[in-house]
Amino acid sequence: MQAWGVIAAVLADPDPAGAAIRQRLSDRLGENPGVPERALLEYLLERRQLDATQEGTRDTASTLQPLSAVPPHLAERVDSLRSLSRISALLEQQMLMTAFQPIYGLDSKSVVGVEALSRFVSDDGARAELWFAEAAAVGLGANLEFSALGSAALAAANLPEHLYVAMNISPASCLDPRLAELFDHIELPIERIVLELTDGILDEQYSHFISAITPLRERGLRIAIDDSHSSAGTLSRMLHLRPDFIKLGRSVISGVDQDPTQHAVAACMVEFATQIGSVVVAEGVETAEELAALTELGFSAGQGYLLGRPSVRPMDWAAWDAPLDPDELRPLAADSGRSFPGPGGADRQ
Repeated sequence: MQAWGVIAAVLADPDPAGAAIRQRLSDRLGENPGVPERALLEYLLERRQLDATQEGTRDTASTLQPLSAVPPHLAERVDSLRSLSRISALLEQQMLMTAFQPIYGLDSKSVVGVEALSRFVSDDGARAELWFAEAAAVGLGANLEFSALGSAALAAANLPEHLYVAMNISPASCLDPRLAELFDHIELPIERIVLELTDGILDEQYSHFISAITPLRERGLRIAIDDSHSSAGTLSRMLHLRPDFIKLGRSVISGVDQDPTQHAVAACMVEFATQIGSVVVAEGVETAEELAALTELGFSAGQGYLLGRPSVRPMDWAAWDAPLDPDELRPLAADSGRSFPGPGGADRQ
């Protein structure tokens, strides 16, 4: 469904330069209507080659006019307008897909939730965090985040109904009144949604953040924070915020089965989370030994390549409806690695 939506936007593009490859995309769909993802991928590869050729022509022409001839303030303005145009086009054409990564309950031995991760159907292969950073720089950060939330909520209709859905959002976007309106217009129940904060909350924004998020939490919304902001001040703030989930990443998880210091830090965070009533989730679980140590320490859930890679395929999501045998985790990690052909690296949103 997501692939067909993106393809529809591509085919509606009036740009004459891409008419030939759009026709080939249409032909491929006619030949194999059951595999739109493959046709879309082939189109993107061909489009990238076309853009590279055009870029080469522009680069040759630009040698006649050195960039140094452009006043710095105008060059910055041109860059800003280019970014604004790119993000606006992305939002208008809805060139955004959602991948889900399973979150594995260590007690229940089953998938208890997923994290929604944005995949941008872009010709330059930029990572998701770069798109969001560029959007924020031109004042469209909240627009792009809300578009990603809407895309994730729509895709979640194909998930097993018992799974919660963690969606990334910046604290600044939580202050936008459109967030509350969004929950009134999506079909995913708010009780299944977990907002995972991507940044620390600024001191001057904290009281406003609490005022904005409290009514949503009273309706059933849950929030999560990660350990990338675990300074003493943030830990103190957690006592007041009391997030529903605390997610610990590779900075804590890596070597937890071998390094006494890592093991001690992890144990302390589990105890802290227990005392404030939060669920502690391990991110970036990559080995069976780490998983065993985390289970022994009392972690509630885990997420990582050992337990399942992000996937855009509903057929993968459907498999998360059944309990998993720990002995099957390695095959699961290997199989789900084929689920998405996009770039690797860090994920956001």
